[in-house]
Amino acid sequence: MAHLTENPADKERFICVYPVYINSKKTLAEGRRIPTEKAVENPSCAEIRDVLTAAGMNVYMENKMHPREWNRDVQFRGRVRVQLKQTDGSLCQDKFRSRKDVMFYVAEMIPKLKTRTQKSGGSDSSAQQGEGGKKSKKKKK
Repeated sequence: MAHLTENPADKERFICVYPVYINSKKTLAEGRRIPTEKAVENPSCAEIRDVLTAAGMNVYMENKMHPREWNRDVQFRGRVRVQLKQTDGSLCQDKFRSRKDVMFYVAEMIPKLKTRTQKSGGSDSSAQQGEGGKKSKKKKK
């Protein structure tokens, strides 16, 4: 089907980025589009939006689901639309030439987000405390 508009700046012409595309837990058959080594574990739409907004891209979120996503959970909902080209057809930013460039950039930057770094630091200490608690329970029995 032909697009209703030829203008690349129209919101219908923005590219779609689903979290599934950069999820390291997914297989290619389940919708992942980049190599596992470069993918991120369970990214969210909000994280993708934050990274691209910080990079200066024109983005907006939609409450849609990827067709291959079987889990209907709120955590897996959503897609991000990103403007790659301006009205005259030129690129918005030279570092984003294609949708693959956008996916690689997002996958590289999400682990550097404050929410990701704080979560990993907090979970390590809580996991150690949990293990210590389990050991002491064994000694009491």
